[in-house]
Amino acid sequence: MLPNIPSNLYYLPIYQKAIDIITLSRSISTYLNQDLSALLQDGSEDNHIYFSGDIVQQSVSLAPEIVKAEQERFSDKKYKHIASIKRLTYLLNKNIKRLEQCNSNGKDYLPLLNSELKKFKKLQRSWMLTL
Repeated sequence: MLPNIPSNLYYLPIYQKAIDIITLSRSISTYLNQDLSALLQDGSEDNHIYFSGDIVQQSVSLAPEIVKAEQERFSDKKYKHIASIKRLTYLLNKNIKRLEQCNSNGKDYLPLLNSELKKFKKLQRSWMLTL
């Protein structure tokens, strides 16, 4: 996470949900990587392994963008960070859908991540009104 985060930001529901998504996506990615890291019968690698890394990278980027939006003084710059958060949630959702097609038992946990992402989007809507 980010060092030196003011406590008022740390306890924001949207920030806490972003932390939950980070933790969950890392766990799912680790589980998926165990199944997807083996080479396929033709000697190629499973392309889904990259999507598992993408969900981690995108989820890790959510919390810093929330902090930046909260700490920004100018509204046009706030909206730049909000747009980034929207883009990240869109990409996360897209990669979750891609991973649902993979050949791994870990995909059974993806609906849980998708559910958390939906909760995040609801929090995001109300949070944006407070900025």
